Amino acid sequence: MNKITMKNALAELDGDEMTRVLWAVLKEKLLEPFVDLKTEYYDLGLKHRDDTNDKVTHEAAAAIKRLGVGVKCATITSNKARMEEYNLKQLTPSPNAVIRAELDGTVFRKPILLKNIKGTVSCWEKPLILGRHAYGDIYKNCEMYASGPGKAELVFTDAAGKETRKTIAELQGPGILQGIHNTDASVTAFARTCFLYALDEKIDVWFAAKDTISKTYDGRFKEIFQNVFDTEFKQRFADKGIEYFYTLIDDAVARIMQSKGGFLWACKNYDGDVMSDMVASACGSLAMMTSVLVSPSGVYEYEAAHGTVQKHYYRYQKGEKTSTNPCALIFAWTGALTKRAELDGTKELADFARKLEQACLKTIEDGLMTGDLARIAFPAAKKILNSWEFIDAVRDNLTAAL
Repeated sequence: MNKITMKNALAELDGDEMTRVLWAVLKEKLLEPFVDLKTEYYDLGLKHRDDTNDKVTHEAAAAIKRLGVGVKCATITSNKARMEEYNLKQLTPSPNAVIRAELDGTVFRKPILLKNIKGTVSCWEKPLILGRHAYGDIYKNCEMYASGPGKAELVFTDAAGKETRKTIAELQGPGILQGIHNTDASVTAFARTCFLYALDEKIDVWFAAKDTISKTYDGRFKEIFQNVFDTEFKQRFADKGIEYFYTLIDDAVARIMQSKGGFLWACKNYDGDVMSDMVASACGSLAMMTSVLVSPSGVYEYEAAHGTVQKHYYRYQKGEKTSTNPCALIFAWTGALTKRAELDGTKELADFARKLEQACLKTIEDGLMTGDLARIAFPAAKKILNSWEFIDAVRDNLTAAL
């Protein structure tokens, strides 16, 4: 068969450890035999980021903005242990945080549901979609260790040179300090993107924060969301029969565990980070969650919603064929190819991406799956496959569909 043509390239961001290994395998077996793949390749592996002083991460972000679509493998965020393991020159920021800050977008995460995989929250009948703010808060923080007693202050100097000071704490001994920020512009873009996504999907929006305690910081999020909704979306939501609902984050968590799902839960940056993993795990596996970063300017970056699967990588290095679930990596590629096809008007490419997703789901629903899903499958899995065997099975179903 002739390979499907891509009109324009997308930005390809490679990653680390087990996900990097599987990234290459699924390209070789599921993409390159069928598509004349056009990408601009950026190696975001930890060592290469260190060698380039993180220049490659910023180049990748610029490429996503220029090309309109990117696809990203999972990457390591360096810490002291990784610094020693990889012999790094320095600690580098989270590449996800860098890219999200430069695109100033919102991350939407949606579970991949299967007929034979039953989640642990039995009342969720429809996908619970997470909308995560992708700028600021602890991901763009400033922090320090105070070695002894003293006064910690928050200081703001405006453009005219006027200072405003507030005392954070009078420390009586050693302690830790952290400063975080956000901007009205970014929060407004976050709110607007969430409401637009909900209109497209015809689903309700929930937003939750802790404005009873964080009266200024979280309170500002609440104010902006309400203002954007009232001035731009209230009537549009009413016309579609959908609603916007605000509550405290602890109340939202309690309500969500008894809900039927089927709505967008808009979360601040850290809340979305944690709660998306909870939702993914409750729905079956961290590898069964799609993730897309949507910029207000109309730029999209698709990625796996999980990490680099470090423990499996160490086993792989010892010669073991691990049963790592590659579904989130596959769906990152299908999401990016679908968006590329939409922007370029290439229906054949969109059809291929849809058939690849269907082949992936069919493989699992036929009872062939990786170990993470086999533990919760009903009826029981017919065969537990390692990653390479699973990708081969998906390829067989894809070839049949094509």
